[in-house]
Amino acid sequence: MKVTQYQLNNPNYSTKATLTAYLQTPTPGSPLQEFPALIIVPGGSMTHIPVAESEKTAIAFATHGYQVFILRYTFLNEAEPLYPKPLLDLATAVQLVKHHRVEWSIDKRLFILGFSAGGHITALYNDYWSTPWLSQLSGITNEEMRPTKIVLGYPVIDLDAGFPDEKVIPQWTDNPKKYSASYHVNAANVPTFLWHTLDDPFVPVQNTFNYSMMLQKNNISQEIHIFAHGPHGMDIANQLVAHHPDSDQPHVAHWVTLANEWLLNY
Repeated sequence: MKVTQYQLNNPNYSTKATLTAYLQTPTPGSPLQEFPALIIVPGGSMTHIPVAESEKTAIAFATHGYQVFILRYTFLNEAEPLYPKPLLDLATAVQLVKHHRVEWSIDKRLFILGFSAGGHITALYNDYWSTPWLSQLSGITNEEMRPTKIVLGYPVIDLDAGFPDEKVIPQWTDNPKKYSASYHVNAANVPTFLWHTLDDPFVPVQNTFNYSMMLQKNNISQEIHIFAHGPHGMDIANQLVAHHPDSDQPHVAHWVTLANEWLLNY
């Protein structure tokens, strides 16, 4: 596996965002010579990303046959207000991956996996990739921005649904309604896999319910899994990424297999 970090460059705006690629080389003689791409958008409250945990998640999906990328998007101390820069970062990352599809042995599928605050970016991107305003700001065509499917893990969805704190919202955006994802689901949203834990103490599960309800209202294909127990920020929910013993949840860890099956087969 080759690991390379790329600085994202877009003539329409300045950014410190990077995309780290975890690329596997096709085995000579194997019928599998191309892989789907998976861009991971980590959490971290928009102030940082958990690099070690994100790398382990990337490797977990690489073993299932993906070319995996980790997006380090714009943070709160780099833009005021923060949005829409993270959306522009994700659009630029998607374009970069698509432009290198042949070189990086990628097939036509491009998936996005967003956790927590990264789930907020990903859910909004699902709402807005097809819109003229995001295309104009990013300088990227809507077709270039189109993902195949998305996965949301314990995502922040709406800014009036329990996270972030009201005092922090103005740092995220001066237009909370525009950046509350459930309000903007539309017919162009792509199929979505969602998972959350019922007793998440930081990002209420209502966020996932809100988004799922609007996907259903707009007839968007979806799969949703609500697990009875588990703390926030579990990533792949095993010992490799557990911040404390309660984060090692073998039952919740099934989401990786479920999401992989859904991404590749449905």
